[in-house]
Amino acid sequence: MSKINKLISSNCGVIRPDSVEDYVKAGGYEGLKKAFTMTPEEIISEVKKAKLLGRGGAAYPAGSKWEQLLAIPEFPKYIVINADEGEPGTFKDKLLLSQDPLRVIEGMTISGHVFSSHDGYIYIRGEYRAIQKVFQSAIDNAVKAGYLGTNIMGTDFEFNIHIMTGAGAYVCGENSALLNSIEGKAGRPRIKPPHLAEVGLFLMPTLVNNVESIANIPTIVLDGGDKYLSYGTKDSGGTKLICLSGNAVNRGVYEIPFGVSLRDAIYDPEMGGGVPNGKKLKFFHLGGQSGPIGAEAQLDTMYCYKALRNAGLSVGSGAIVVMDEDVCVIDYLKGVTEFFIHESCGKCTPCREGNKQIYAILCKLSEGEATKEDMAVLKRMIDTMTNTSFCGLGQSAAVALNTCWKLFKAEFEDHLHKKCPAQVCFTEQERGE
Repeated sequence: MSKINKLISSNCGVIRPDSVEDYVKAGGYEGLKKAFTMTPEEIISEVKKAKLLGRGGAAYPAGSKWEQLLAIPEFPKYIVINADEGEPGTFKDKLLLSQDPLRVIEGMTISGHVFSSHDGYIYIRGEYRAIQKVFQSAIDNAVKAGYLGTNIMGTDFEFNIHIMTGAGAYVCGENSALLNSIEGKAGRPRIKPPHLAEVGLFLMPTLVNNVESIANIPTIVLDGGDKYLSYGTKDSGGTKLICLSGNAVNRGVYEIPFGVSLRDAIYDPEMGGGVPNGKKLKFFHLGGQSGPIGAEAQLDTMYCYKALRNAGLSVGSGAIVVMDEDVCVIDYLKGVTEFFIHESCGKCTPCREGNKQIYAILCKLSEGEATKEDMAVLKRMIDTMTNTSFCGLGQSAAVALNTCWKLFKAEFEDHLHKKCPAQVCFTEQERGE
């Protein structure tokens, strides 16, 4: 029996991405049609029943977020979709943006109806320039067909969608930094509270959802929250787009129901297909560069929010980076830390300077110059960054390092003695060969 369930990715590769005709023939806009017969409260009730958790990484209950915004009396309210997918190993939103943009547009339009909003913004990363053209074409075609703009589907509802281009800053994936960027300000996080539902875009109440989150809304409205929940587990409703990369036979995006195991995701022939060239799995990195790292002993963990959290892992963005036995943990962590050094906005000292200090110690480890005192400093840096950084970037930048420290402590010790199990660090002479 197939472990893949194409609930929101069923149109991908099947229809013309910007064709309203193709989308409608595939069942598109039935969710919006039904939404117009429902009250905002009824729609939100279905989203809550579905137990749709935020697919961007934070896993905040979408229904609760919508309910909070509905209760705020101020207008206008804005709909903002976070499509700033800039984390290495994460490319699942790209699938929907490029191959089924009208599903995202329909989800945005339903949310606009719920909150009596007339304007939606989608912030697409600058590197997705070609995709932005496809998305704009889909918007234009939806307007021509009467599914967007004024008098949508013969009603008096008006909703417009504007594409905003990211400038290549990973930190703009943080919702408040994203809103600052849309407003033309520096893409740096805001102090919270006030929360974005109260004081968001242009200082007005704002809904910020991830691409995958909003793409689920038409399905939830059409089929009902209970049915959507049944596809997953009692704690994690529906399906999840996962992105497999690294040392996996079949790299790509797969839609799986919550409840399959990590072993299934990595080794099932329909998905990862295992590790190539007969190599053994050494570790896997979940949820993006800011996510935790897991080892072979955790492969039978169920892929859902609760089970992964209990195992010290996380769903995060849905990324699964597979690494084989030839990969050096220290060398891998250097790459992760370089990413955060480059992407730190520089606003707070713990993140701005902490990542640089961590990288310096990792380099000393890979060069055989680190000491036990360096290890003590490394531990303090992890604690300081995690507890005192201003936003989630700095707070989670050392997560991969911290989990590796616990799983592969012996490998850190080996590097103190100029021994690299993967034989990536040091010269043959330094290894005593």
